Amino acid sequence: MHWIYLSPHLDDVALSCGGLVWEQSRSGDKVEIWTVCGGEPPDTPLSPFAQSLHDRWRTGPDAVKDRRQEDRLSTQALGASYRHLDWPDCIYRFHPESGLPVIQGEYDLFHARPEDTAIHDLTETLRRTLPKRVRLVSPMALGDHIDHHLTRMAAERLGVPLLYYPDYPYILHLPRVLEKMELSNLRRRIVNHEPPPGGEVVEQWARGKWSRMERAISEEGLLAWQKSIAAHHSQISTFWAGLPDMEMAIRNFWAGGGGRLWRIKIT
Repeated sequence: MHWIYLSPHLDDVALSCGGLVWEQSRSGDKVEIWTVCGGEPPDTPLSPFAQSLHDRWRTGPDAVKDRRQEDRLSTQALGASYRHLDWPDCIYRFHPESGLPVIQGEYDLFHARPEDTAIHDLTETLRRTLPKRVRLVSPMALGDHIDHHLTRMAAERLGVPLLYYPDYPYILHLPRVLEKMELSNLRRRIVNHEPPPGGEVVEQWARGKWSRMERAISEEGLLAWQKSIAAHHSQISTFWAGLPDMEMAIRNFWAGGGGRLWRIKIT
């Protein structure tokens, strides 16, 4: 089986479901992690907020280059392969009309809406480049980060079957959201992007339910998961006091059933 995981940033899949990726790779599946916002920042001065993050990461002026190398080591620990798409992280993007940063502070990360042009262009890039036979996995966009919404919105516009992973660490702050999802009905947009000659694209809505896909993650998978996150060493201080704190947090997440996938079953 061929899996492609869409990762908004260079660490999101490793954080959210690295153990599962390792298990799939170990079983002989082909697994790729495509990072959406893995592009170089524009050749302009950083915003004060972006500079503050660089200072915290201690990466210096080549932050994206350094983080890409971290991601190579991380995906290697999971037995997967990587692809870095060309969109810059939201902290590097600017509004074309005003010239102001899309993200001017922490608040904007979780309240700004993805740019319409970015959603459209990412959708079309995925449509052109995704293999025909692949299981595509998207973030749920829990926590409302702008780049997580960008990734999910573009994936859903493809109109193909999707699987989803709950975004770590945001899921930790939403402990009952998955339980509510399993009990709720929703409307799922189904798009036919290959109409008959002369026909039109058809959009329909269907009823669906969220369903958890159970798959065990072994102790060995947990260790690979922790190793893959440790490779993103510039990001450790964003979430934890250090590596031992990270390892304990991921172990607790694993023990509680975290790191699995979800799907929407049409009813």
